[in-house]
Amino acid sequence: MLKKMKVKGEIDSLNFSSYHLEDYFLNEDDYIIEEVKGVGVFNHHRWIEEFKKSLDRNIIEGKILHTLTGITLPIKRFSVKKDKQTLEFAGLCRYDDKSKLLNELLQSLKEHIQDEVITRIDIAIDFKSKIPRRVIKNLKDRRKPFRWCNSKYFKTDGEKKKNYNINILLYPKHKKDNLDFELERLEFSFMGSYLDGKKLKDLPSLFQKITKTIKSFTGLEVEINPL
Repeated sequence: MLKKMKVKGEIDSLNFSSYHLEDYFLNEDDYIIEEVKGVGVFNHHRWIEEFKKSLDRNIIEGKILHTLTGITLPIKRFSVKKDKQTLEFAGLCRYDDKSKLLNELLQSLKEHIQDEVITRIDIAIDFKSKIPRRVIKNLKDRRKPFRWCNSKYFKTDGEKKKNYNINILLYPKHKKDNLDFELERLEFSFMGSYLDGKKLKDLPSLFQKITKTIKSFTGLEVEINPL
């Protein structure tokens, strides 16, 4: 059996939705919101310039939040939830200055967003050496591995591109972010079906559920650092 050990889990991505999300960024001295897609507006190239990927078809409104510190974040409104906007914090655990600035921005909002609904949360578990073989075996017992470029995804039977419950992947973090030290990352993405309408203020109880889920997949005892 895999020897029990406590490993740290970090929030790497956090998405939340709100009816009045832009109200948090009304101070034009600190924030600028650039509209990219909406009624009569479609500047698709700007989205690609900032985020290196295309706007999904189900996004009916896309805006870019620019902060005074140079951070850019996507604000989206999806066709399935036309009355809510979603703000994405991705890369909170990147080991660079951008990660630090993202965390500072999130902390500045923390007090105000406690009642907002979480739509996605990614938990990163980093290993300074290779991920233990037993962890990989446990994952393979539950899901089928699928390799794409440098990443390995663990998929359910019949799963295609998207899983609205849990996505699991592992990859060499040092290669992806050009780190000067070796780092392997195991990442769990918990999506809307899993989160079931939980709010930011529910994070402590949500972490209890998440750690049990990760243990069932990997055998690892994970302690998630709080927001």
